Order: sequence, then C-alpha cells, then structure tokens
Amino acid sequence: MKTILKTSSLLALALSTTPVLATELDELESKARAEGKVYSVGMPDSWANWKDTWQDLGDHYGIQHQDTDMSSAQEIAKFAAEKNNATADIGDVGAAFGPIAVRQGVTQAYKPSTWDEIPDWAKDKDGHWMLGYTGTIAFIVNNELVTKAPTSWQDLLNGDYQVTVGDVGVAAQANSAVLAAAFAQGGDESNIKPALTLFAELAKQGRLSPVDPNIANLEKGEVEMAILWDFNALSYRDQIDRDRFTVVIPSDGSLISGYATIINKYAKHPNAAKLAREYILSDAGQINLARGYARPIRSTVTLPADVQEKLLPNDMYAAARPIADQDAWEKSTRTLSRQWQSAVLIHQQR
Repeated sequence: MKTILKTSSLLALALSTTPVLATELDELESKARAEGKVYSVGMPDSWANWKDTWQDLGDHYGIQHQDTDMSSAQEIAKFAAEKNNATADIGDVGAAFGPIAVRQGVTQAYKPSTWDEIPDWAKDKDGHWMLGYTGTIAFIVNNELVTKAPTSWQDLLNGDYQVTVGDVGVAAQANSAVLAAAFAQGGDESNIKPALTLFAELAKQGRLSPVDPNIANLEKGEVEMAILWDFNALSYRDQIDRDRFTVVIPSDGSLISGYATIINKYAKHPNAAKLAREYILSDAGQINLARGYARPIRSTVTLPADVQEKLLPNDMYAAARPIADQDAWEKSTRTLSRQWQSAVLIHQQR
C-alpha cells in the first residue's frame, strides 16, 4: 500500500480501505506507465480545463499527452474509420453521442472505481461511456452590444440583437441548445418542433447569426449573444473581460447534460486511456473540471471555496433538467440536421 500511495496517491488514498481494488489500480497504473502516452480527441486544454488533468497525468504517472480537437460526430467517425490503425485512444463526446458510439461498435468498457457515484442517467450500464461533468445550456451576452440582456428563451424573440447558436446537427453543444429551447417551449426529446419554431422566427427576423460562437469571435465583438454550455460561457467571459459579458441560465427552461469519455476499442494505449478516465472521475479530476467551470458529475466531491465561487448560483438552475428519454433524443438527433435545414435555415436564405 505504501508503494501505491507514493506513486498513485490521488487514486489510492481514496481507496485505501479496498486493497483488492487498489491492487487492480496499481496494475493499471503500471501498464499505463509502460505505454507512456495517451492521445485524445475533443479534449483540448481550453475546454473545461482539460489542461490541468493532462498536466497531472504527466506529473504523477509520466504519461505524455496530445489532443486533436474535433466535434463529437467527428470523433466517432475517426474511431470507426481508423480501426486497427488508431491514432486516438480516448475522446469526450456529448451525452447523446455516447450511445451512438456504442451502437457503432467503436468503444471498450471500463468502469472506474467511482462508478457507483455516477448517476444512472449519466452512464452506459456496461461502462462504455459515462459523463465526467455536466453542462447546462446558458446565454452569454455582450453588454457593449446588447442593451437589455435576455434571461429567457421568450426574451430572445423580442430582442434586436443577433443570436448565435453554432453548428446544429453536428456539434453537441448546438444540438443541446435546440433541446433546451424545446424544454422551455413545451417540447421534449421526441418533440423539438417548438424549438425549431422559435429559431425559425429568429431566422425570419434576420437575427440568426452564422458566426461561430468561439472565444476569438466573442472577443472581437462579432458575437452579440450566444447559446453555449455554462462552462464555456463562464470561461470565455472571464478570459476576455468579466464585466463585458453577462451569463445566465434561461429562467423558462434549460437542459442539464454533459460530456462523456469514450475509450477507443482499437486504442494503442488502452491502459493509459483507462487511467485517464479513472483520474477524471477521481476527486482531483473532478475539481480540475470545476476549475474550468464544468460541474462535477459526482455530487460527493467537495469543491474548494475559490472553485465554487467561479460557478453560477445554484438557484439559477431551478428550471433546468436532464434528458429523460435518451432513446427518443438519440432518434431526434439523427434527423436534426435535416430538420434544421428545412424548418429554420430555409428562412435565413430568403
């Protein structure tokens, strides 16, 4: 046990009363160290503070890391296309894409030691995917460009500013924005028509912006108001200018979802990928994510005061809820791109 505490203290300390599991983790660590590297996709340093987790894996276990940023759909496509020529070991995909990855047969299962603390709605029963953190759809508003910041979806229809939502049908963040709007407008996972109606009205008004809602465009003033995950909105706000932007969770409804790790079935460094997942779900890994404004999936983690202060007040999330019917939402996402084109963008092009 002393050896484990010395080399794998952050994991073993929490598991010191379960020597069998600690031994298994010691074996996993040994194999991961031998592999010496882990290649990720969709887990860049700037997203949810992944940089601290990769730094910790390097410092504690000697594992080198490299990431290629891409969307959830692109990650799964990459795993499927490369197969035994895999150049990626682990990815981070929107919750709706976890089941898709499993159905395509590109994942391998691994249940971390904190498995029982992850809510059932946030994980695959066999351990093929599980959320590491939650995100809630939020509004970020440039106070220099918008006179009155919207606090609800209904407010959007009465504004005179451009609304940016991102690449609907491709990016999990943009897809989730549509579902959040559907929740607020009386829809659900199988009925997103109310959301499409709302965005179609914005398109008719000429107020649906095609600009990508990234930090560079926000900083340049090319985004007046954007719909983002709360952790991205808060991070962008603080990196640019805290006083320049307002971030709120829409009061009439929103979506609590998140991102899940998937380990490539064909990974060249499978043990390093499993150790990365183990660390992500440990207390230290969860706190790292919270430092990037992402709310930990494990409610038992106690956040340091300075980290808790970075997040929005809990009461702002009163009308937000998770996906209740994952199958229905997965079915809706398969046709979302086509629906977005025919119900929304058709008005933008006129």
